[in-house]
Amino acid sequence: MSTESSDAQILIDGIAVPVRIRRSARARAYRLSLDQARGELRLSLPTRANLKRALGWAQEHEGWVRSQMARQPARVMLGDGIVFPLEGREVRICWVEGASRTIRLEGDRLLLGGASESVGPRVLRWLKTRAKAVLETESHAMARDNGLIVASVGIGDPRSRWASCASSGAIRYSWRLILCPPEVRRATVAHELAHLLHMDHSPAFHAAHQRILGEDPRPARAWLRANGTALHRFMG
Repeated sequence: MSTESSDAQILIDGIAVPVRIRRSARARAYRLSLDQARGELRLSLPTRANLKRALGWAQEHEGWVRSQMARQPARVMLGDGIVFPLEGREVRICWVEGASRTIRLEGDRLLLGGASESVGPRVLRWLKTRAKAVLETESHAMARDNGLIVASVGIGDPRSRWASCASSGAIRYSWRLILCPPEVRRATVAHELAHLLHMDHSPAFHAAHQRILGEDPRPARAWLRANGTALHRFMG
């Protein structure tokens, strides 16, 4: 079992950087890592280890932290003029003064009016609503075509996985799948449906995944490995 706190920090080029502390009975030494999705620095240490010494050790690795943070994709706040991927194609947010608050997708433009300062949060809500509707429709349709039953479909913003399936048949997806190309999204849906048959990643599961999808899912997995981290940089 591990416990966490986020009240520590180290200095990188003279700037205080928060460090999330993880104490674990299984840890035998200090371990410093950077969560690629959250952009969060983590320090793991044994349960009884001295925190001050551990932070001193982490500070000695300032160069490593600097290089890792430099490789992180810059966060992008959704707003007027921002271009982001929607179902695999680039779309530009266009705020129009005096226009309706209702968000409209016209070609490669996402049009909306209303208060300019709330564009980001409203676009984020629109994306989540669209993701829920699309993933719910595709999950039930693909399940029906394969003689399966989905109990419920929900969305969230997990950092370490794109979706999860409970033995009850409840599936939960990352809303960020709506940013992916449709074939990548559908491969993820098929992956979760295959878990309704096999709650593991056995050869039988992989065979079911390919059968439900109707094609080789490996290109979709490769796309997520190559591009998935960058999808977490878009913020509302």
